Amino acid sequence: MRIKNRYFWMAALTALLFDQLTKYWVVHTFALSQTLPIINGIFHFTYVTNTGAAFSLLSGKVELLRWLSLGVSLVLITVALSGPLLSFWDQLGYGLILGGAMGNGVDRFRLGYVIDFLDFRLINFAIFNMADSFISMGIVCLLIASWQKTPSN
Repeated sequence: MRIKNRYFWMAALTALLFDQLTKYWVVHTFALSQTLPIINGIFHFTYVTNTGAAFSLLSGKVELLRWLSLGVSLVLITVALSGPLLSFWDQLGYGLILGGAMGNGVDRFRLGYVIDFLDFRLINFAIFNMADSFISMGIVCLLIASWQKTPSN
């Protein structure tokens, strides 16, 4: 039996598992607010929590973000199950976005916040997690898919 959009499912499952495993590691290795320099002053692991979305937008809007992550997840699952066979880049993009949305969604439903720990200090960037990274990578994949579909002039 051939699984429809199998790269979608593989990407989603891999992203979800990797996100949750890294968060488990952080929670069981660090105290809240503890930081570990990997490259001092440039990249650290810093354990923080976030009740908002990216860059702490909608901070404290836990209920809204819970249901938003669930809604996005359900839409993406429906597309993969009921929609057409997707291109490789579409499957990878939507799968990574699903895995990231589910990873942060699990945190929001279970804890009321997400666990963040990737701290790029060189560029003074917000602390984030693997789920956020997978969502960003998924968007890049969808841009590649869109670019490939654009007819050349």
